[in-house]
Amino acid sequence: MENGGPRAWLLMAAGDNRGHGGNAGYDDQVDAYYSWDSNVPNSKKLAVGDPIAVWDKERLLGVSVIEEIETSRGTKVLNRCPRCGTTRISLRKKALPRYRCMKSACHHEFDDPRVDVAEVDQFTARYDAGWTSLEGLIDAQDVRRLTVHEGDFNAMRPIDWHALENALVERRADRAVARMTGRMPQIERHTRDGIIIDMPQGFRHAVVRVRRGQRQFRDQTLARQGSICAFTGGAPARVLDAGHLYSYAKLGEHHEHGGLMLRRDIHRLFDDGVLAVDPARLRVDVAPELESYPQYAKLHDRPLTVDLRDEQVDWLGKHWDEHRGAVPDLR
Repeated sequence: MENGGPRAWLLMAAGDNRGHGGNAGYDDQVDAYYSWDSNVPNSKKLAVGDPIAVWDKERLLGVSVIEEIETSRGTKVLNRCPRCGTTRISLRKKALPRYRCMKSACHHEFDDPRVDVAEVDQFTARYDAGWTSLEGLIDAQDVRRLTVHEGDFNAMRPIDWHALENALVERRADRAVARMTGRMPQIERHTRDGIIIDMPQGFRHAVVRVRRGQRQFRDQTLARQGSICAFTGGAPARVLDAGHLYSYAKLGEHHEHGGLMLRRDIHRLFDDGVLAVDPARLRVDVAPELESYPQYAKLHDRPLTVDLRDEQVDWLGKHWDEHRGAVPDLR
């Protein structure tokens, strides 16, 4: 819990701007997973169910909720200052010598670091099912204001959940907030000595429910459907999600024929209900708010690119009733 709300994290995305303390960097895919190791501050504090915001030191990239954390044992190559031994060294782009120690008491300059190999715990947090891309919605200065501890420079640092929520709502990213809260542990409000306190309820159950079977569900759906988005056609498997045709957050289980492979942007829009399927004609319906985007507007009234089982048609009918009402939107 941070500042009376759910514990949330600001994660620095990999790339030239992610400081990685004299090591070889991390394998990140910002819209799917984030990697770190036990040498990183706060390494063991992140947990399934925690909301996250990912940035690159210049702007917000997106938000989600951690679904799963994979842990393994491995090694890490550390480049150290040959004088003081710190890993806080900087590889300079043009100046020579190539390296400079960033420790204030040292500032040694050198061509070759001292190389050590350390055993570490390695972590990968997956969050692709709930990912919402918000690239550039919040600039670096405003992102920093959302952190819990002013002046925190860690790659993984606590962020004020309520401040983040308000910032997103102010910028009309209400759906991103709704998608996150739907995947977070339930929060119950209590009053203690006149102060409202948010307390998580059923967290252990939420952890089990989010983690169990997601990868198997995707593998099975991909094997049946192939590398095809049901709305747009063929696509690389790495950009496809196994999208549930129902609210997994409500039902908490994977139905064998309860999903379709969907391109990630299509998956988000389907979850929001701005893309739907008319169950009577099995044709795509595009909500008016998407009509100004040609890539989505052209999908309207198109048939799906895959054959459906009766169970999938039933689920699509329930989704239609929820977002369109029982009467089709005839245009």
